[in-house]
Parts: sequence; structure tokens; C-alpha cells
Amino acid sequence: MENETIAAIATPHGVGGIGVVRLSGPQAIPIVGRVARLSRGKQLSEMEGYTCAYGRVFDEEGEIDEAILTLFREPHSYTGEDVVEIAAHGGIYLIDRILRACCSAGACPAQAGEFTRRAFLNGKLDLTQAEAVADLISAQGKQAARAALTARDGALYREAERICGELTGYAAHLAAWIDYPEEGIAEVDPSALATGLRGCGAALEKLSATYDAGRVVREGIETAIVGRPNVGKSTLMNLLSGFQRSIVSDCAGTTRDVVSDTVQLGDLMLHLSDTAGIRSTDDPIERQGVRMAQDRLERAQLILAVFDGSEPLDADDLKIAEACQGIPTVALVNKRDLPQQIDLEPLRRMFQKVLVISADQSDDLEPLRQEVERLFEIGSFDAGAAAVANERQRGEVRRACDEVQQAIDALSSGVSYDAVCVCIEAAVDALLALTGKRASEQVVEQVFSRFCVGK
Repeated sequence: MENETIAAIATPHGVGGIGVVRLSGPQAIPIVGRVARLSRGKQLSEMEGYTCAYGRVFDEEGEIDEAILTLFREPHSYTGEDVVEIAAHGGIYLIDRILRACCSAGACPAQAGEFTRRAFLNGKLDLTQAEAVADLISAQGKQAARAALTARDGALYREAERICGELTGYAAHLAAWIDYPEEGIAEVDPSALATGLRGCGAALEKLSATYDAGRVVREGIETAIVGRPNVGKSTLMNLLSGFQRSIVSDCAGTTRDVVSDTVQLGDLMLHLSDTAGIRSTDDPIERQGVRMAQDRLERAQLILAVFDGSEPLDADDLKIAEACQGIPTVALVNKRDLPQQIDLEPLRRMFQKVLVISADQSDDLEPLRQEVERLFEIGSFDAGAAAVANERQRGEVRRACDEVQQAIDALSSGVSYDAVCVCIEAAVDALLALTGKRASEQVVEQVFSRFCVGK
């Protein structure tokens, strides 16, 4: 219930310097007033918003801890309601006990995402900004964090509102012309209307095009390191991870399972899988590892195909290279510090990019980073511009695109303005669903299911 006062732990559940319990709702101030005593006889109810006070927190068993209490008065708070935050020492026992005390005094435990949901329902955020809060929390790179902050500041909302405003104006003019032709309303100019609709369509297409590169920045890239045994796959895995994640040995076939890790390559996240060496073998355990490696190769978004530069290409190398076709791949010819026996021409015919490296040298990561960013067109992604951040948003933008195109097609084919107006109104509905102004309860539930408790 939106009129209940909710409480939750707003910091990670563990040992830390400070732990915070957050309350929001109409009874937040009275409830905290029942469990906290401020210094120098102050009363929480007398404090102004955006101010702090020192005090101590109690429950029915006695004093819990000293604390700093921060008050945010409605409507100038994150949720738009009265909000109180109790910051105490960050021990699990202490913070749990403070939360229980608040609930015993009248608060209800908050559900996942309930604070941000209230901010949305109270008009403090639109739905795209609320989704950006979750993206900020989960961001694991500079570009991902910047893109989420840009969306949290309303870039996508403002662009959607701008396009929506233009389309609404066209629909209103058409409706007025259709319904009240005798009222002296300016006649619809089909050429000017088509130009305006094409501009809206182009803006929507531009928004839609941000999705793929943005998804890579936010979610990372499923990456498989493949190659025949003993070419340096595990050494590369350890270089990218920054520590010995995989066992490195001169014995072929050492890696028999899939070793996984998530690493940063520049601003990109790579979800790495170091796979068993792919080759023909009679060892049943190694064969199982080879099958797992082939499965990872087929499911990967990016392949780092490693070849041994100190040896000629063999049948297994060529089989691996063939299996990589159709998947974004960087061919890495390892062991450049040894005399080179490999013929690079077959690899250059099969791969767009062949890099000669030493998998134990960190300097060789820079050209790899540049090539991965080129493959996924990261250079075209502007983290400071409006961008589509998830499938829900992409779906609504695509729906608006399709409806605008149908309106253009209807206008050019000479059908009635009623049909054109219906298409424009459907595009407007899609944009209103994007920002949450006409989002169904089911969509709202889906958005906030991503959140943690306390946010």
C-alpha cells in the first residue's frame, strides 16, 4: 500500500563502517521519533528537511547504537514522501536490530525497488529514469555508469517527450481539420506533414540504433578463448584477469573444464571462458572438455582464437578457424618472442584482424582492446546522449517507428487522414508507454522486479 510507511536496510548487508536504514512514508518522522532520541533535547519533527542530527537508537531491550539521523521532507525527497535515514555503525547485528525496531514502531518492510517505485508513482522519476537507477547500481564500467547517469538525468525521457510533442501536434491538427473543417482551421499540407513525420521517424531510428552498442557497454560480451592445446589460451586468460585464473603448463590438455571470469578490457566487460584445447583425442575426459569448448564457441558473442606462432598451422588450427566463421573473432597469433614458423596468410584470408602477440605481455592488450571496440562499434556509442537501455525500451521505440512509417505510407498512398491520424496516435501511445505515462501495472511490476531491497 502506497500510504504505508516502509523501511529497509539501504546499504550492503555485511560488516562496514556505516550501515543505513531508510524509511519513507507519511509516518516516517513519528516512527523514527519513537526509536531515536536526539542530543540536546532536539525533536526530529521540528527539524527542517535536508538536515542531520546526532542521537541514539533504542528498542524495547534498550539502547542499540549511536546514529546520525538525516531528514528529507516531502515533496523534496527521493520518493516525494517524508524520508528519514538512520546511519549507524555498519554491523549486521546492529543494522538488523535497528530495522526491527522501526518495524515494531509501525513501519512495514519494503519490497524490492519500492522506494524507487514510489518515486515513479509520485512523479519524481519517469519509467526510463527509474530503470536507469537499476543500471547505475549494476554498472561495472565507466561508460556504462555514464550512460546510466545520462538516462537518470532524463536524456531519453526528454528526447521521447520532444518526439511525442511533435507527433501529438500533427495528430491534433489532423483531428481538428477532420472534425471541424468549417472552423477556419489551417488546411493540412500533406508535403509538410510527410516531412515532419520523416523527421520523427529518423529520430526514432537513431534512438533504436543505440541499443546494440549500449547493451555491450552495459552487459558485457560473452567471450570464448579457443585454440588447440598449449597455444597459450590460459596464459591469455590470466593476463586479462590480472592473476592466475587458469593453470598454465607445458603439458598439452591441462585445461579440461571451462574456466570463467568477468574482466575489464578498457571500458568493456568481457565474460571470459577459457576452454579446453580443441583437438582430436582418444582421452574420454579430454573429449568431454573439447565438446564443452565447442559449445561455448557456438554461443559466444566474441571469440579470441589463439594460434601458436612458433609452429606451422595444422589441421586442428584450420578446423578451429573454420568454426569461428560468422562470429565476431579476433585471431591472436601467440608467442611472438619465439622464432615464427606460422604462415599468416591463411589466417588473414579467414579473419578480418590478425594480431601477433605475447600472451604474457600486458602491452599487447591495447591493440586487442581497440579491435574489440571496433568490432562492436563502441566508438559510435555516445554515453552522454539519449540511448535505449533495455528490451522494453527498444520494443516501444520500435513500435513508435513502425507506426510513424505506417502513417507516412498511408499519407503517400492517398488514404483518408483518419487512417494517418490513427497511426500517429499509436506512435504517441508507444512513446507514452516508454516513459511510463501509460504503462500497465504488469510493465511497472516487471521494471521494479530488477531492484534490490532498500532502493
